[in-house]
Amino acid sequence: MSKDGLCVIITGSASGLGAATAAILARNGARIVINYASSQKEAEETADLCRAAGGEIVVVQGDVSRDEDCKKIAAAAAPWRRLDVLINNAGTTKHVPHHNLDGLSAEDFQRIFGVNAIGPFQMVRAARSLLEAGATASGRASTVVNVSSVAGINGGGSSVAYAASKGALNAMTLSMARALAPLIRVNAVCPGYIDTPWFTKGRGIDGAAKVRDAVVAKVPLKRASTAEDVAGVVCFLATQQSSNMTGEVLRIDAGAHLLG
Repeated sequence: MSKDGLCVIITGSASGLGAATAAILARNGARIVINYASSQKEAEETADLCRAAGGEIVVVQGDVSRDEDCKKIAAAAAPWRRLDVLINNAGTTKHVPHHNLDGLSAEDFQRIFGVNAIGPFQMVRAARSLLEAGATASGRASTVVNVSSVAGINGGGSSVAYAASKGALNAMTLSMARALAPLIRVNAVCPGYIDTPWFTKGRGIDGAAKVRDAVVAKVPLKRASTAEDVAGVVCFLATQQSSNMTGEVLRIDAGAHLLG
């Protein structure tokens, strides 16, 4: 990527994939809004690392399931008078073994959909005028990257509610790509297993290790994706390397989909 001073919002970027994406963009001179819902300490640590790498960083607390918070997050980029990239990375789940239907309540569904599907919609709506201003200023389409999951394609993942929310996000990516062209491109990435604290939080250290070992043994590439692996693809979609792409849903699963 060129050091072109992109103006970027990354939701859920205190740690994991969001933080890895912020680090790459910061090294290339981006101005970045780092968002967190509850992990302030991690967000500030990520911000410090990104500043040291050369990025201009603003840290904003906000829960994307709340429309008012989405407006607050978008407003953090308003002093730049434009936005080139919105990365909808914030996500949540409830780990339910064997997709046990009794393991989910209506409140679980509402919370998971609120963050994973409604949140990206609200963020795009809140940031749309800044994204359009970015396209006008640069003469090229601004970009939205939705971080989805292979669970939204194959119905797997941590729970039925999670898979359903990511399937909704994939469909919404196509709808928004149609609705927002030509000024805004909208694409999605669908990672498979990523070796981050996400699984440790849901399954514990031993459970996460078992998942990782099982994935490595099974997938054709015989490796677990890192946050940096997936962040590289997110940045590809966020920048002009993918300038002629919109409405794409890219799978990143070390070849797991080839297993049938």
